[in-house]
Amino acid sequence: MSRQEFMNYMVARPVYSEPSFEADNEKNIIVPKSLRERLKNTCSCSTKKALTAVKSVVPVINWLPKYRVKEWLPSDVISGLSTGLVATLQGLAFALLASVPAAYGLYSSFFPLLTYFILGTSKHLSAGPFPVTSLMVGIYVQSAVPDSNYLVPGNATGPNGTIAYTVNTAARDTDRVTVALTLSYLCGILQLMYGILQIGFIARYLSAPLVGGFTTAAAFQVFVTQFKTLLNVSTKNYNGILSIVYTLIEIFQRIGTTNIADLIAGLLTLIICSAVKEINDRFKHKIPVPIPIEIFVTIVATGVSYGVNLEKKYNAAIVKHIPRGFLPPRPPTVTMFSDMIGAAFSLSIVGYAVAVSVGKVYATKHDYTVDGNQELIAFGLTNIVGGAFSCFFATTALSRTAVQESTGGKTQVASMFCAGVVFIAIVAVGSLLEPLQKSVLAAIVIANLKGMFWQVFDVPVLWRQNKIDAVIWVVTCIASILLGLDLGLLAGIGFALITVVIRAQFPTTATLGSAPSTDVYKNIKRYKTVLEPEGIKIFRFSCPMFFGNIDFFKDKLKKAVGFDAVRVYNKRTKALRKIKKLIKKGQLRTTKNGVLAEVGIDNEGYETEEDIEESEENRVPTKEVEVQVDWNSNIPVKVAVPQVSIHSLIFDFSAVSFMDVVAVRSLQVIFKEFTRIDVNVYVGGYEDHVIEKLESCNFFNDKIKKDNCFVTVHDAVLHSQNQNMYKDIQDPFFEKISLLQESKGEYEIPEDDLEDRLDAQDEALRRLAS
Repeated sequence: MSRQEFMNYMVARPVYSEPSFEADNEKNIIVPKSLRERLKNTCSCSTKKALTAVKSVVPVINWLPKYRVKEWLPSDVISGLSTGLVATLQGLAFALLASVPAAYGLYSSFFPLLTYFILGTSKHLSAGPFPVTSLMVGIYVQSAVPDSNYLVPGNATGPNGTIAYTVNTAARDTDRVTVALTLSYLCGILQLMYGILQIGFIARYLSAPLVGGFTTAAAFQVFVTQFKTLLNVSTKNYNGILSIVYTLIEIFQRIGTTNIADLIAGLLTLIICSAVKEINDRFKHKIPVPIPIEIFVTIVATGVSYGVNLEKKYNAAIVKHIPRGFLPPRPPTVTMFSDMIGAAFSLSIVGYAVAVSVGKVYATKHDYTVDGNQELIAFGLTNIVGGAFSCFFATTALSRTAVQESTGGKTQVASMFCAGVVFIAIVAVGSLLEPLQKSVLAAIVIANLKGMFWQVFDVPVLWRQNKIDAVIWVVTCIASILLGLDLGLLAGIGFALITVVIRAQFPTTATLGSAPSTDVYKNIKRYKTVLEPEGIKIFRFSCPMFFGNIDFFKDKLKKAVGFDAVRVYNKRTKALRKIKKLIKKGQLRTTKNGVLAEVGIDNEGYETEEDIEESEENRVPTKEVEVQVDWNSNIPVKVAVPQVSIHSLIFDFSAVSFMDVVAVRSLQVIFKEFTRIDVNVYVGGYEDHVIEKLESCNFFNDKIKKDNCFVTVHDAVLHSQNQNMYKDIQDPFFEKISLLQESKGEYEIPEDDLEDRLDAQDEALRRLAS
């Protein structure tokens, strides 16, 4: 047997409508649990259930006893030491972004590692500062604690004898640390609350294109802030809309004050770090451990700065004082919570989204799972504990996590060795870095932005794959640059949600036909061999049906069938009434081709081609068949009747996931409109809960039966063809004319039911008005 013959199949079964399928296949009766049963199940406790709950909240209890010391420990040690070196320098650098002294960056690189080790579910995340969130902290800190509030008279005088003012940096930095740690507290509280309430789904609204555009804009913001540090050019602290534009303008206005020593040191650091990182990327399969170029550059730069005494000779900006040891725990300033709630909300969501996105990438790569809600609890407590020990907001840094994974890290034990390296820097080595130039740290930050800047090249790929996603990326990026990161993020989320609403309101529709000798139905516009069954129109709607898109559904349906069912019914009714008058007078007789007049009559049957009750712009184009009337006069009389070339309409609702009440009522009206012009309407293909919704909304009645619903489109087509096997496909209007002739004009013309012509929304408005 050939492969082609083996892949063929043939199924013999009856045509299944919903009632016949239910008759042959017994349904499972699903009895929902009562509220009392749910509460009892939730609130009940046992030893096993309590242990499971504790393990889920404190995952280290679950995985640490299973740790394979001989197999995993060497890899975790190497990974932890490598990551610790990177974390130490990034802590110092990201503190500049957060607008706090460098020592607090070391704290922020240490304490989050300890709490995430106990509470986190990712094996590879390295908790700590992230450039985007650090910048968001810095923007808020600078707006809450501006330099202008700490100006004090200096010893020097200005050119006109005016007193020169200087900034009291000690008092300013103290207050900035207070604001930063309070912000960390509040972000942690919000994240903990999200985790307890199980609302980790919030991050799902941050799609990959949106996050890509936002982080690219944040990278640009980071670059601008570090660019002025690299030049050692001081500017005002701008905040809000177009703040980045104003900052750039002032940087170029004051570029003449650039410190050459800082510029040279920064450019050399940037060139060397970028070149070595490129080597690490290109030869990562040959180099077992990435070259820690930041460490080497920092050591050399610190030595040169100390030996040449760059601060005094060239007025270079250096890190200065880095205290040894740790600070005692501090409570938050609760009175600040109300002012920073907006910034805290944005930070908590962005930080969580970044952490979970990175965590899921490595979880997929190494075949384990990351619990989104537990991650919220983990980072919530991480930021609360961090705030107590003077840390600013922490999430995860992409570069640190990449180093931890690429150097062979197996579990969070690597984080403990990373924390050990940072601990040594805090208690012993930190003071040795005091001569280090800030421009070197700024260059290290800029060199680490390459990955985020390279996201720009995702836009052409997105444009080819999905243009809407590409537009979301661009809009979010531009909005975040011009409006600021907080407003830009909200603008990006709002725009993304609008695109979802638009796509739901204007979904794809199609007229289907069958592939020859198969039960496969496809869009007739996409395949040359796919043909519509004769006299049958199959209409697919690929979206949930609700109040927002039901009018779109009606418009597309009219275009698909080629006529307006209401207009057809109205014109037929008018024509039949006029013909009835002529038949009563005995002046008309019928043939298979129409109606012929006997003797001269008045022009009673004349009807213009235009429908005076319907405007031309709202009319759906229709084909007309003329019923000829033979007059004994020089002027022929015509009765224009729209032609209906189908006997059945089938809705393919297999892609409809739900319907609301408005959609159900509108669908009921559509069924009635087509049925009264002798077009049978069926549903072929649907989800079970859609039928349940139709039943709960009293959709089925004496005229619309459940037998009109079929499990597949092909079942509905076969049923329709069987029903019309012995009927000519012609306009049923001729049958009504014949009935009129045979009944001598006694045939009753149905009146137009205005209630049926109202859609559900108009009917609801009418009821409210009455």
